[in-house]
Amino acid sequence: MDTLLTGANIVLVLLGFGLLILVHEAGHFIAAKWANIRTDAFAIGFGPVLCSWRKGIGFTLGSSGAEVVRRTGRPSRALTDAQLAQHGIGETEYSLRVLPLGGFVRMLGQDDLDPSAMSLDPRAYNRASIAHRMVVISAGVIMNILLAALLFVIAFSIGVKFEAPVVGDVRPGSAAEAAVVLSDANGDASAQQSGLQPGDRVRSIQGRDMPTFADVQVAAAMAVPGDPLLIEVERAGEVVQLRATITIDPVTNMPSLGISPAASTTLLPDEKVNQLLETALRPLGGSFTPRAGWTLTGLGPSGAKNMESVERWGQLEAAARRTNGETFNWWWRAPDGTTHEGAIRAKPQWQRLRYTDATSRTVQGIEEGIAGLVPMVEIDRIIPGSPNEGILKPGDLVYAFNGVTAPRMRAFRDIVKQHGAGDVPMTVIRDDQELELTVRIVQEGLFDSSAKLQVFPGYAWDASRLAQPMDAIAMAGPAGTPATIATPVAALGIAGGSTFSVPGYDDLSPWRSLWIAVRHAIERGHDEVQITVEDHNGPREVAIPLNSAWTAKLAALQWQSPIPQFMFGPIQVVRSSGGNPFRAVSMGLHETWNFVVLTYVTIDRLFRGTVGVEQLHGPVGIVHLGTRIADRGVAYMLFFLALISVNLAVLNFLPLPIVDGGLMLYLIYEKCKGRPPSIGFQNGAALLGLLLIGSLFLITFYNDILRLVG
Repeated sequence: MDTLLTGANIVLVLLGFGLLILVHEAGHFIAAKWANIRTDAFAIGFGPVLCSWRKGIGFTLGSSGAEVVRRTGRPSRALTDAQLAQHGIGETEYSLRVLPLGGFVRMLGQDDLDPSAMSLDPRAYNRASIAHRMVVISAGVIMNILLAALLFVIAFSIGVKFEAPVVGDVRPGSAAEAAVVLSDANGDASAQQSGLQPGDRVRSIQGRDMPTFADVQVAAAMAVPGDPLLIEVERAGEVVQLRATITIDPVTNMPSLGISPAASTTLLPDEKVNQLLETALRPLGGSFTPRAGWTLTGLGPSGAKNMESVERWGQLEAAARRTNGETFNWWWRAPDGTTHEGAIRAKPQWQRLRYTDATSRTVQGIEEGIAGLVPMVEIDRIIPGSPNEGILKPGDLVYAFNGVTAPRMRAFRDIVKQHGAGDVPMTVIRDDQELELTVRIVQEGLFDSSAKLQVFPGYAWDASRLAQPMDAIAMAGPAGTPATIATPVAALGIAGGSTFSVPGYDDLSPWRSLWIAVRHAIERGHDEVQITVEDHNGPREVAIPLNSAWTAKLAALQWQSPIPQFMFGPIQVVRSSGGNPFRAVSMGLHETWNFVVLTYVTIDRLFRGTVGVEQLHGPVGIVHLGTRIADRGVAYMLFFLALISVNLAVLNFLPLPIVDGGLMLYLIYEKCKGRPPSIGFQNGAALLGLLLIGSLFLITFYNDILRLVG
């Protein structure tokens, strides 16, 4: 369960949010005082008053209103300026309220929730000029933008780490892959590889410097699809110019180059990484398992004493592909400075076999395997405290589950989900013996309760057992159109739960031998692969046919890094002003503008449906994220608060009722028409605004809780 990290961090983040709200409301307050508008309340938070301060009364627990009534016989809003002065009481109550998730300034003659609350007092908000009211309304947003710029300046004076503008992966068929090399530093394009390449450091796009990977993403997102972009990169010590035509990313539906940032060679310092490493490396027979926080420092052929230094994960991936599956050496440095040398093998890249009914919203839309054959489900780990602790053991093969023999991963998950809480029969293979067990499914989750077996299932790559083969998969047909295609094993009658072996490859693990046999058959021009399958009827020889469509797909499979990229931290670059205050200001304004644009782009994608509301964070989620960032140092914390300040400014100035942007529209209407919108319209709009904001608050709060307890 992902929990809020420390109480100290939570307090720190809440204080930061309080600062943002204070500055926003102070903008309205200062502008109102400048415009000589009477301000009755300046509040941080909503709900009941915890404590307050008022001139002439001082500090009080709760509201000072009762004391004003006791002294004058009337509430402060019913008293004139002269009457307040006569009793030595200030017009403004400064208060801290129960829910520190917002704030407000209450001005005489202005109430967001009651547009009819006007006043004849000459100092009332509604009696001020339109120009003065525009200044008052916009002052909160302006203060948040100024605060963001200031926080960015301070953060950059300290130095903030960002993802470096170094290319990691290039998606096949993307604008980056199709980019055309124009020239290198010597004006020669002939010797350069086409397209952006892993390891390229992006220097500029359209002549604009790209100091971080986020700048690259923004530049692509703001480009017009179909228009060419001039990209300058540093490749192998040389400057290379390319031209890329931006396309729409099919996943995000946004303009994109189709690249991801490069990963470093340092494993993420997360305990979960250790568990994932053990699962990933177990079938590969390495001499040791690196740990979270370790850094890969070198690679070399098997038996080599001299290592080739590495700086990014892509070099490990490239080395793994060159080995052709043979053992190679790697060197690691632990955080305590000790070094470790060992041997490891690359892992096969398995086919992603897509179900014919899979969509972008399908939870389990693919299986991993080859030519329609899929490994059995294996129990990798049991969650401590699970009712199945002591019943199931790591390494158990799921031979049958609730009456389904040799379920694939998707069927395994579906059984858990559809059965719900309760006992369910399971047959496992443990030490070559079939064991009949009864396991328990529990309901887990506070808001979105779901059935869980409380185990981590995985694919049994080092077991010679087959799950139910896939008869058909979804594969791109002619001209890239989706098509349902029969797998090579569809007509072979292979039963789930069967064992298999590959003649001539007995010295290898079964799935690795199958992968190599398929590759060898393709390389030698053979149209089938021979395997031996054994079920309850005994062994039989089976020939898996390989037609041209499948040959092309299988030939594209490569040897892969034994450790996937997501386990490594990103390559980072420190952005710092170097002590130059003018440079810090420039960098701060640059980031402020970037994130104003990004916020509007996100809102646009939300309305287009390409960003789901489930991806939005509410107050709880922002506090949770903030506690993580607080652990990364003062510079990160200031940068994070600056981002929130920018978002607060942008959201407040949207043309929605009851926020500053909606009130500004009313003033523009009043300037054009000579009168404000009708009270009925304003009341209806205020109600609609409350419903919209309330709904958004509930949705984001729900999302936040699910992230914490899910």
